[in-house]
Amino acid sequence: MSGSIRRYDIDWLRVIAIGLLLIYHITIVFQPWGVFIGFIQSDKPLNSLWIPMSMLNVWRIPLLFFVSGMGVCFAIKKRNWKQLITERSRRILLPFIFGIFFIVPIHFLIWQFYYSQDVSYVLNRSHLWFLGNIFVYVLVLSPLFFYLKRIEGSLLGNKIKKLFGNPLGFLLILTSFVIETFIVKIESFELYAMTSHGFFLGLLAFLFGFLLIFSETYFWNSVLKWRWVLVIVASLLFSVRLFYFELVNAPNYLKAVESCFWVFTVFAFGYRYLNHQSKTLSYLSQGAYPIYIVHMIFLFLGSYLIIPLNIPTILKFILLIVFTIIGCFALYEFIIKRVKILRLFFGLKNEYSNTHLLNKLRINFNNN
Repeated sequence: MSGSIRRYDIDWLRVIAIGLLLIYHITIVFQPWGVFIGFIQSDKPLNSLWIPMSMLNVWRIPLLFFVSGMGVCFAIKKRNWKQLITERSRRILLPFIFGIFFIVPIHFLIWQFYYSQDVSYVLNRSHLWFLGNIFVYVLVLSPLFFYLKRIEGSLLGNKIKKLFGNPLGFLLILTSFVIETFIVKIESFELYAMTSHGFFLGLLAFLFGFLLIFSETYFWNSVLKWRWVLVIVASLLFSVRLFYFELVNAPNYLKAVESCFWVFTVFAFGYRYLNHQSKTLSYLSQGAYPIYIVHMIFLFLGSYLIIPLNIPTILKFILLIVFTIIGCFALYEFIIKRVKILRLFFGLKNEYSNTHLLNKLRINFNNN
């Protein structure tokens, strides 16, 4: 299948999508409604942050599901159905369950201490909800994916590929997103976490992500050609939402259309500028999910320590970003990455342990 060629831009986009989730969560601390969704809230908000975050908010989660579906398309090239489910269980389901029992309760405890609440052990999907969704999507869509793998070189397979290389393919995705907003009625398009809207929107994005990689170069050459049109239309749609609807009352179908244009814009520019290998990418690609799984602990701990300080609010925001990032990377680099059992619970391969052991054997052999 199309997974025979490594697509580094897809790896970059997965890292970027997860990085945007971290920044978005930090921004919530400085919004006047943060405490109502379980975050420690700054007494003085930074309302101006919400303008760029609102632009990101309609496509950051759909992008993640698109990229996750693309990853499955690459994965099934070398795997049968059982191997795919086993591999996704180890890399997604196990970290999801581990996180619910051992990661999420920690940041809930920090919140309870900060607001002087009764201390309790809370089991919740919290920020890990999308991992559970992805695993369900793999189970539900695997029969279709392996059918497509089987017919890839057939007349039907080639027609599907070519569909996503012309405007009809884009229109199909856009229309599906719009129809979903009418069928699954929800207050706001951006309410993804643990909602039926988030589940079905994610399912569509996951499916189309697979199909966009299945289409090989048909889709990617098309968005590359139209990339400037895509970014202009996406910007105009956001401008309408910002200035006409004031980011409040924009209809969900309009947000769905804007979401598609932003996602396709990101794909186009990523394909143009990010499809190259680097050591930084190799490191971040492996560490992205473990860092995301633990980031709420450091975000809440940082909020606990930094928010009460008598310093300018913007400085609190900067310090909280620095604290969260350093804490996550330190835990990943010095503990998660180096402890075999933790590598298992965070969905990492055992490459570090095997390499480390091999190096020790080489040293011992040379010394002897």
